[in-house]
Amino acid sequence: MAMKQIILVRGLPGSGKSTLAKTLATSGYHFEADMFFMKDDAYKFEPELIENAHDWCRNQVQQSMAINLNLIVVSNTFTMEWEMMPYIALAKEYGYIVHTIIVENRHGNENIHDCPKPTIDKMRARFEVSL
Repeated sequence: MAMKQIILVRGLPGSGKSTLAKTLATSGYHFEADMFFMKDDAYKFEPELIENAHDWCRNQVQQSMAINLNLIVVSNTFTMEWEMMPYIALAKEYGYIVHTIIVENRHGNENIHDCPKPTIDKMRARFEVSL
């Protein structure tokens, strides 16, 4: 039986999380809360629905684990440890190995969803790393 893995890709907006996640998921499945806001191939962010977006993402992961998909990649900002805990709990419940990857924005990319700089600065200030 193949090893079941989930990779949590973390980073600030514009760091390249989605791009890396899509690359990693070529042999698996990729989910992120931003997918919830895609309407007719366009990103339409609605801040009041952010909790719904994260619930949708977790549900997609749980459904994927329930059918034993071998590789699941999730790319969200995950700035704080507690934000990853529901995925880590699911991994434990369904027998998945957890990997986390932090993506740095060394290429100076701008975020594609027009996240305001003050919001990104707040995310940067609270970003938790456990080494």
